[in-house]
Amino acid sequence: MMKARLVPLYFDAANERERGEFKEQLDRLKEMYGDVAEFLEPVCVGNALPEAADAVVFPQLIGAAFKESESLKKYDLPMIVLTSKFGTVEMWDWEIVYYLREKGMNVFSPYNIELAKVVIRAIAAKVQLKQGVKFLMFQDTPGEGMQAYIFKRFYWWEDEATQTMANAFGMKLIHKSWRKLAEDAKAISDDEARKISADWDINKAEDLTEKSFLSAVKLYIAAKAECEKEGNVVGIGCNCLNESFYSDSTPCLAWNMLFERDGIIFACEGDTLTLLSNYMIYQSLKAPFMMSNVYPFLVGMAALAHEKIDKFPDIEDPDNHALVVHCGYFGLVARQFCSRWILRPKALEIVDDNAVVVDCELPKGPATLAKVTADMKHIVIIEAEIEDYVQYPGSDCRNGALIRYNDGHKVMEGLSSHHAIVMSGDWKVQLLQMAKVFGLEPTVL
Repeated sequence: MMKARLVPLYFDAANERERGEFKEQLDRLKEMYGDVAEFLEPVCVGNALPEAADAVVFPQLIGAAFKESESLKKYDLPMIVLTSKFGTVEMWDWEIVYYLREKGMNVFSPYNIELAKVVIRAIAAKVQLKQGVKFLMFQDTPGEGMQAYIFKRFYWWEDEATQTMANAFGMKLIHKSWRKLAEDAKAISDDEARKISADWDINKAEDLTEKSFLSAVKLYIAAKAECEKEGNVVGIGCNCLNESFYSDSTPCLAWNMLFERDGIIFACEGDTLTLLSNYMIYQSLKAPFMMSNVYPFLVGMAALAHEKIDKFPDIEDPDNHALVVHCGYFGLVARQFCSRWILRPKALEIVDDNAVVVDCELPKGPATLAKVTADMKHIVIIEAEIEDYVQYPGSDCRNGALIRYNDGHKVMEGLSSHHAIVMSGDWKVQLLQMAKVFGLEPTVL
């Protein structure tokens, strides 16, 4: 992850004392934010900014800002106000901040260090996308396959979706053959797989065979080789379910290890919109994230039948609850985020008998659901709580999360997809700042 390049701005009208205070504050900011930002040479307001600048930062604001608003408006970059000795906005600057916003400038005024880092990281992520970082998606016949009656309905297969993503954010979505990747994986020897995974320390279920584990490792080796061959890859996914007949495994372990070892973001089922959302969210917030299916209780049997269960848990206030489950368990989560994580034999009928799946849990308590919408102009944010985990042995929900939110009927109207990113913790405020950086209109449910 690159650092955001910030150019400090100062005012020519500043007196000698103010110039000294500017330098002292800039030195503080370099110490506080050096892990996420590169500070360029200061520029006097009215002068040209260096081409390398990603955003401007104000270590100091003075009354001259009101008179220099036209000069400031010419800088078509985000502006971050970090004027207090604590590395946050000084409350005396609220009037200037409001004034500049009213003049049409995109001004951020973080009131704690972590919020400022979210803004700075989001700026860096936006720049990285514009520079054309790559998402690899392995698929052959999208929409066709094991559950074509479902998968043909998904917008992410459409050329329009790919083009809209590229136009909005600049990243490159590269499609490669899932069939070939699976064949390459099968050609890798067991000894090579044992060697590569020798230090992984994977928590495996007792009934998981060595063959299944090694097949999963081989997918990692093959996928990593493709990432290295392509270069500049920051995200990965595949059409693993609908085209499961090509592979004797599933990529659950491979994606975990690519994230853990190489920092590559992942998403399931070839969902490029989720992959983009995951990238934005993790690179900006560094929040625990995952993708899963959301089954609101209000959907009723339409959801239950798909998961092969008879009824939702018997609870109070069912309208404001959902079951979150994917591929038989809660969903695919990087093990570093989990309170429990174990690799098991597959659960779904449509994947190979040799396939694997992750059974894991995020901590109970506050959670946030989010996803960028298909038009790439909005983001849906749902404040929620993981109340419990529920099990239906023998079903496609062997361990799913019971999630509560504020208004189930609003959620039903506001959801843009059955896939959602689930984050452990309350991340609404940070997501709103991220949305502002990316120019996304938020809908909070």
